[in-house]
Amino acid sequence: MPDITFRSPTMHKDVIVYAPAGDTHTVLSVAEKHGVKIPSDCRDGDCGSCLILVDFVAGKAKMAITLSEKEKAKLKELGKITPAEIKEAEVEDIAPHYRLACQFIVREEEVIINFTGSPGGS
Repeated sequence: MPDITFRSPTMHKDVIVYAPAGDTHTVLSVAEKHGVKIPSDCRDGDCGSCLILVDFVAGKAKMAITLSEKEKAKLKELGKITPAEIKEAEVEDIAPHYRLACQFIVREEEVIINFTGSPGGS
């Protein structure tokens, strides 16, 4: 798995970490392992406090990870995903920009994870 860059106005500088191939930990778990504090209350996709904005590094492959029903429902509730974006992710493998850090598992793409440090805001 390539580099994951964590970016937030609550941090003095970006934190770039490498997650090894085959790593199946969520972005939230990877962040915590490296001292990055993404807000999280429930850690199960119910609260939405770990909302992140995912940017993909230009020129690198993008891959959508299946959205769980729980994540789809929460992102719709937060107004961060449309039915068209869900279809693009599920049918055309186009990754949505907003995800929940507790649900999102990065595959082989390089990403920049943006978060605000305040629950529900990204």
